[in-house]
Amino acid sequence: MRTDDRTGRTLNWLTAVRRYLLLSAAGNLVWEIAQLPFYTIWRTGKPGELAFAVLHCTVGDIAIAGVALVVALVLLGDAAWPATRRGPVAACTILVGAGYTIYSEFLNTTVLKTWTYSDLMPVVPGLGVGLTPLAQWLVVPLIALWVVVRRSG
Repeated sequence: MRTDDRTGRTLNWLTAVRRYLLLSAAGNLVWEIAQLPFYTIWRTGKPGELAFAVLHCTVGDIAIAGVALVVALVLLGDAAWPATRRGPVAACTILVGAGYTIYSEFLNTTVLKTWTYSDLMPVVPGLGVGLTPLAQWLVVPLIALWVVVRRSG
């Protein structure tokens, strides 16, 4: 455990996980709103449908973020995280989140056709997966983990 010099509170892995999930929730909410024009629902959906899509996707993102971090901590973390094992845990968290996103985007856009990309969506060659959802799982967890690690000393 570490002590935060600004508050005098003890920072442990549970505090770090909570902060990560809160930061991930905020970052993913902003990202989901910003990327709406890259999906056809932006043109075809009613305001209530757009709000539901953002809420639904953000809740899913929070679940993915939590599971990805837990997988990383189980595989590569230790009791002193986030003071130690920062790099391996961050890399694994991002890899798990991005891997699931590739699977989910392919499944939902190609197999199930649950949602579709608009003409604005850049698609990753060879994967057929949208660039914005993949970038989301590289950028949001990286920033959230960076803030958590930075605040933990």
